[in-house]
Amino acid sequence: MAARERLICAAAALEERGAGVRFEVVVGGVREPAFLIRFEGRPRAFLNRCAHRPMELDWNPGRFFDREGALVLCATHGAGYDPRSGACRGGPCDGAGLVPLEVDERGGQVYLLEPGAALASAEGPPPGAAGG
Repeated sequence: MAARERLICAAAALEERGAGVRFEVVVGGVREPAFLIRFEGRPRAFLNRCAHRPMELDWNPGRFFDREGALVLCATHGAGYDPRSGACRGGPCDGAGLVPLEVDERGGQVYLLEPGAALASAEGPPPGAAGG
């Protein structure tokens, strides 16, 4: 079954290690916050939910990176996540990772690929996900 696509934003809206774009996805019939960032030239998307406690990560809307732009940081708990995969890199996440979402950038736009097989695991991106 082919994945459906949903336009998230223009690719130009994402600056390398800059502010992210917030959006929502439906997971198990429930609307969940999610976010899109650019890291190492590629768009990366995750559910906006700390693995330590189910709270949104950004300290201000769209602000997900630490000061160095090296990690996605939970503003509440200080848990640090790898922006490539969502894997825990330190703090109270204790090995649990962010839930990656599959995205595709083409024609100057970034699309969410639904139904998002990436929702199955928070340990890292599934095969073919944008996080790898």
